[in-house]
Amino acid sequence: MTPAQADFKLEQTTSGPTAMLAGDWTAESLDRAGDRLAELLIHTNAVTLDLTNIGRCDTAGALAIVRAAEGSKGSGMLRARPDLVRLLDLVHDAVQAEPGPPLRRRGMMDLVERIGAGVIHLGVDFYETLIFVGHTLTAAGRAIIDPRRIRWAPLVALCERAGLDALPIVATTTFFIGCVLGFLAVSILAEFGASVFAVETIAFGVLREFGVVITAVLLAGRSASAFAAEIGSMKMNQEIDAMQVLGVDPFEALVLPRFAALLIVLPLLVFVADLAGLVGGAVVSWSMLDLSPTFFLQRLLDNVHATPFWIGLSKAPVMAAVIAGIGCRQGMEVGGDVESLGQRVTAAVVHAIFSIILIDAIFALIYRELNL
Repeated sequence: MTPAQADFKLEQTTSGPTAMLAGDWTAESLDRAGDRLAELLIHTNAVTLDLTNIGRCDTAGALAIVRAAEGSKGSGMLRARPDLVRLLDLVHDAVQAEPGPPLRRRGMMDLVERIGAGVIHLGVDFYETLIFVGHTLTAAGRAIIDPRRIRWAPLVALCERAGLDALPIVATTTFFIGCVLGFLAVSILAEFGASVFAVETIAFGVLREFGVVITAVLLAGRSASAFAAEIGSMKMNQEIDAMQVLGVDPFEALVLPRFAALLIVLPLLVFVADLAGLVGGAVVSWSMLDLSPTFFLQRLLDNVHATPFWIGLSKAPVMAAVIAGIGCRQGMEVGGDVESLGQRVTAAVVHAIFSIILIDAIFALIYRELNL
């Protein structure tokens, strides 16, 4: 329905001059009616405002009427519906409200307060993380005791989404990582006349570090963000509350299948990443050193044992658990607005990547102490 244009007319009645307002006094149809009403009230004494014929009125129209009445030459009567009177009183009180005191910068005190708030937030976050881990372990224990509680359909679907669908990007990325590592190895070792040792350098770099780290980082970008967005959307739509009302544990239905899916697929993806990285290194060795793939493979079998492969693979379950845990926990912390969802999805990716680098460094220190 097209809104009626806001308008008024001045009439002489038994109570004196009366401004008869009509139409819809809204932001869409107000135009200059408020300014013309203010000019009328400035030049006319004791004008009565009759608002009984107004259709719709929002805060913009009420503000125009209040400002016009405040600039009038004399106080007149007001005729209006009760709902319109309440709106005018609300707008009038807002106009007359005194502004709050300006915020003063306190320099060092602000810095100390922000540091203190950050420390408190870190403690609360650590405590909530422990609660999340406890709930997850409890759900996992119930599933181990009674395997019928495992939801196989979402588990298989999540394995496909996190594993099979990620194969192309993982293989392509690690292939080029292997190529880059091969370029570096060949360029550096050629200065010492030891170019043939590029095979061992590529193998150790791919199998021990780059294969698992690059795969985990890619899954952090794909799966951690997806988990946080999916669970966060359900949290916003109160679907998780509905599940709890129905007696369904959200950790069994949502968190545990995602944990299990990543624990299954990440080692498999690491294996594919290792193969792709070695192929990339072999291609570079063949093109720059004229080392045939057969020679590359034979030297790999003779000089590189299975230890680097198992070292790299041993990191996969820990990284999988961390990626799934961070993604699901951030999803559970989503509030009721879209801004919170965006913040939690971003936090899931950032925290997951940071944790992957930290875990890799911790494993490096552990294996160094073990002389592996």
